[in-house]
Amino acid sequence: MTEFWLSAGLLLLAALSFLLIPILRGRGRQQEEDRTALNVALYQERVAELAAQQAAGVLDAAQLTKGRDEAARELLADTEGAEAPRQGHLGKALPLLAAVLVPLMALGLYLHFGAADKVALTQEFAEAPKSMEEMTTRLERVVQAQPESAEALYFLGRAYMAEQRPADAARTFERSVALAGRQPELLGQWAQALYFAADKQWNPQLQALTDEALKADPNEVTSLGLRGIAAFEGERYQEAIDYWKRLLAQLPEGDASRAALQGGIDRAAERLGGPAGQAAEPAPVAARLKVRVELAAALKDKVKPDDTVFIFARASNGPPMPLAAKRVTVAQLPIEVELSDADAMMPQMKLSQFAEVQLVARVSRAGQPTRGEWIGQGAPLPSATQATQHLTIDSPDP
Repeated sequence: MTEFWLSAGLLLLAALSFLLIPILRGRGRQQEEDRTALNVALYQERVAELAAQQAAGVLDAAQLTKGRDEAARELLADTEGAEAPRQGHLGKALPLLAAVLVPLMALGLYLHFGAADKVALTQEFAEAPKSMEEMTTRLERVVQAQPESAEALYFLGRAYMAEQRPADAARTFERSVALAGRQPELLGQWAQALYFAADKQWNPQLQALTDEALKADPNEVTSLGLRGIAAFEGERYQEAIDYWKRLLAQLPEGDASRAALQGGIDRAAERLGGPAGQAAEPAPVAARLKVRVELAAALKDKVKPDDTVFIFARASNGPPMPLAAKRVTVAQLPIEVELSDADAMMPQMKLSQFAEVQLVARVSRAGQPTRGEWIGQGAPLPSATQATQHLTIDSPDP
């Protein structure tokens, strides 16, 4: 923006020069007019003095004529170099007023119709964001600058979901649907955000949204996954298997989500007491990770006792979301907790389904598990590890 304001300043100076030069010239002409008026007054005074001397008998008629001629020549000599007056109708006030109002009007019109906010956003997006929070903030500014952009709203909704802000995401996806129309993918994302915002409680609105999405696109992945979760939670295991197998067919080989999805299908088959169309693999042994978390001595004066601490395990090679998590406060540190399948964030993604995980502890004043002020991280380890692990919160959260 520095280049913009510098250019604007130069243009403003140029505009002022065009408007103020006539005023300055007008002042010069005024001085010439004042000098001419003074010379005329002196001439008239000299003629009156000569007439009085003649009346008093001091001068005769010839002397009077000679004196008048000399005064006239002096007046002519004094006014000979003066510039002829120009006709003007604007006066002095109007050009000065224009010099002030023109730049102000130009600035007002630019701010109303121009794109100063978009120029700033373009320059800001030229650099990669340093955190998910910074990306979300940028997307919020994009939406503010372009409130009619369904694409910007869609990406903002995805960012809110990544930050575990489903209520904000649901409102954002709703706006995107209103602008772009009831596209299957948007309906699925909206339904998913509403599901998590309602604390994973199924309701008629979710049923209607996913029905509409799957009717328009039977392979809409978000709706398939969501309907599978709802069926599993409602103990309709065969229905869950059917939805998840349809979703599995859409995922490419090597996708990190395939393992978790297959694990959900296997558990649903186990609940049914038999294989789901194929022989199910043996159910994985439940994982139980014990971890002791403490705060570095150097940070004790930088945190508050009621600051939230999230202790969680996430897959070393897989989705970034926590597989299992516990929530405590700084006042409870040091503390020893156990993370297991019972602490799973989602029923189809559990510790036991991933061979290798990473333990993380994060201090977050805002109570957000995806961002905070301080963090401690462990090295990747097998999910079947039995020994107690140790984590020290000692580093700024990147």
